[in-house]
Amino acid sequence: MTGPEIMAVVGFFLMVSGVLWGIWWKIDGQVKDRVREVRDDCDKKADAAVNLAALARSDLADFKLDASKTYATKAGMQEQTAQLLRAIESIGGRIDHIGERIDNIIMQQQKPSTRRSG
Repeated sequence: MTGPEIMAVVGFFLMVSGVLWGIWWKIDGQVKDRVREVRDDCDKKADAAVNLAALARSDLADFKLDASKTYATKAGMQEQTAQLLRAIESIGGRIDHIGERIDNIIMQQQKPSTRRSG
């Protein structure tokens, strides 16, 4: 092989490698751009999810506070307890009254009936 032939072969390989490197450079640039776009989109969605979670947490705290004020106040619980105790006392009084009536019936049955003959 002569010098010009070697130079032609080396030039051909340099040209082919340059074309391949240029193609690779173009593809790599497009991939990096696409990765950057996807990463930015994911960051936006993650921020939106964090904001939505914070809003849900705030709404839940507000609901808990409202529910505790509306449905389970200390005064309301005391009132409910007092009503239940009065109802239980009333039932106890009725049971006592029924017991007295039963005792009276039993006492009347145990009294010997006196018959007067005439």
